[in-house]
Parts: sequence; structure tokens; C-alpha cells
Amino acid sequence: MRFPFRAAALSAVILSCCAALAATDPSVASEADTTPTVSYVAHAASDLTAENLGLNDLTDPASQLPAQPEVSPPVATHAMAPAFPERAPDFAAPERRSLAALVGELAGSDTPDAEAECLARAVYYESQGEPLNGQLSVAEVIINRSRSGRFPSSICGVVRQAGQFSFVRRGIIPQPPQAARNWRTAVAISRIAMADLADSPAENALFFHARRVNPGWRLRRVATVGNHVFYR
Repeated sequence: MRFPFRAAALSAVILSCCAALAATDPSVASEADTTPTVSYVAHAASDLTAENLGLNDLTDPASQLPAQPEVSPPVATHAMAPAFPERAPDFAAPERRSLAALVGELAGSDTPDAEAECLARAVYYESQGEPLNGQLSVAEVIINRSRSGRFPSSICGVVRQAGQFSFVRRGIIPQPPQAARNWRTAVAISRIAMADLADSPAENALFFHARRVNPGWRLRRVATVGNHVFYR
């Protein structure tokens, strides 16, 4: 008889606890404390007005917002930029053309000034028929001398210096035949050397002699090109 009595007592306690919880934890539907202005029946029938909803009269001009002027959509005036900016091109110095190509372009019978004329005549008489880089090396020696401080300060002065070039007589440089192919090449070589458009094998040379002779110079040999040996 004890067990049924205890079960009944326990059931009574549980029911009391549930009733207390129900009294302190209202459901979500009962959280509103006020009664809606419009009944649910009217809401279902869509019989709604500004008055029964408790709203301002939207037809009242005083309550309307001022009309906003129409704004035209912006016109795109710039092209779409790429997601990643393009890399600026690398500006490298242009590659030098071959000596033969430069000679073919600059060959002619006329020289631009007296200095180029003296240089072209020296190249013609000293190295005509030599390989192009040998003729350029001869021109480089004459230019190097004019800049060294050890020789006359002009190209014509270097060429006319006594005892330096066998084709010069009493300071006079003979006139080559203007129509000769070797003269046209010498003109091109002089222009290339003076504008430093190509490198010669004897960039720093100050002296040279023909290979057929042996002057016994105690100088540093720079290069041997064609029929000439170049020294510094």
C-alpha cells in the first residue's frame, strides 16, 4: 500500500510545478499587451484604412514628403580599368646595327664638315681595302689622339702632324677620287666613328703600324685587325 501512495504524492508534486511554470512563462502569442486596432476578421477581409490602422493620412499634402527631382543615371565616360594595371614597358637601348649595315646606310661622297673630311681621307689612304672593323680601328686611333692631350686637339691637326702619316706631304692631305667605292666607305666609317655608332676592336689604341714592319715599340698591344697592329 505504501508504493501506490508514494506514486500518487509524486504525481501531485509534478503537476503543481508545471502549473507554476505555466503561470510565469507566457507564450509568444500572449506577449502583446495591447489589443490591435483592427480586428483579425477585418484584416483577413483586407478592409484596412489609414484611420483604422492608426497611421497618418497619406493623402494630406502637408504630410507628404517633397517630390525628389528625377536624377538621370550617370553616364559612363571612362573605359573599364583592368583588374591589374599593365606593366610599363621596359625601355631598353636599341640594339646596335652591324657595322656593314651602318656603312651601307651612311656611304657617300660628301662629308658634313672639315673634321669628318680629314678623318675620311686618313681612313681612305691608310686603310682602304681593309676589313671594315680595321678601317674603324684606324679612325678610332685618330679620334683618341685628338682627345688624349698628347697630340693635337683636332682631328685635322692629328692627321697633319709631321712624321705621323706617310700620305701627308708638307701638311697637305691629298684629295681621294670622289666616285671611288673605297672613298664612299671611308666617308661612312668617319661618320660612324665620330658618332660612336659602333665599337672597334681597338677602342683605346693610340698607335698602329702595318704588320709588315716591326718598329720594336715597347707599348701594350691592344689588337691586330687586318694588316695593322694597334697599341696603347
